[in-house]
Amino acid sequence: MQLPDNRFRAGLERDAVQFGLWSGFASGYCAEIEAGLGYDWMLIDGEHAPNTVPQILAQLQAVAGYPVAPVVRCVNHDPSLIKQLLDIGTQTLMVPMVETEAQARALVAAMRYPPHGKRGVGGGLVRATRWDDVEDYLTLAHRELCLIVQVESAAGVDNAAAIAAVEGVDAVFIGPADLSSALGHPGDPGHPEVQQAIAATIETVKAAGKAVGILAPQEDDARRYIGLGCDFVAVSIDVSLLRQAARASLARFDEAAGGSATAGASHTY
Repeated sequence: MQLPDNRFRAGLERDAVQFGLWSGFASGYCAEIEAGLGYDWMLIDGEHAPNTVPQILAQLQAVAGYPVAPVVRCVNHDPSLIKQLLDIGTQTLMVPMVETEAQARALVAAMRYPPHGKRGVGGGLVRATRWDDVEDYLTLAHRELCLIVQVESAAGVDNAAAIAAVEGVDAVFIGPADLSSALGHPGDPGHPEVQQAIAATIETVKAAGKAVGILAPQEDDARRYIGLGCDFVAVSIDVSLLRQAARASLARFDEAAGGSATAGASHTY
């Protein structure tokens, strides 16, 4: 059996922006619905969504038959967790809060087998090898793995050039929410200081020859970041879409009934 292709990594090599959906429901059922919507990639969030390794596995299995490229975000830099996520078939891994070159190098090592890294060998227990059916997996695995590191702090911005230059780091993803808090403007990623830091980071990463991405569910923000050079942009968040659509639906009925939609209100029609 051949090593499965990494559609996200292949997409980074094309001269086109990849549009993504942030998936936070921790559900294989929801993930499969989202996988068929036409997004280039979807982020299975293991940092802020209530996902466990088995739940992430279920979502990877649910979307496997669709053209969307799954990206998994882990909760921290723990190499043992990274090993588990790779073993269940994660090919593109996003890691939060990377602030130094040393951290980036450690993450690369966690994703590669010896002698080039420290990833443990699971053999026939590992879905990524299709239970030993993928020929020469230990030698070839790195070719279809993709590491995205998140820059979302003042230290990360300061060290962006060194982080992006690390061999084995394929892309840098900017986190506007955490970055705005780190720079003293919580909840205000549009603040000029935050925007300046974002623009500088995009320029620095692109100068290093690496891809850069960002979360931008507001259309104006997304278009601005694409203009600055972003290669992949998460333009939707599933939890937010459900919340907004549900409120809008209720508001239409309230308006028709001459009322107004309020949180916690009871309705009798």
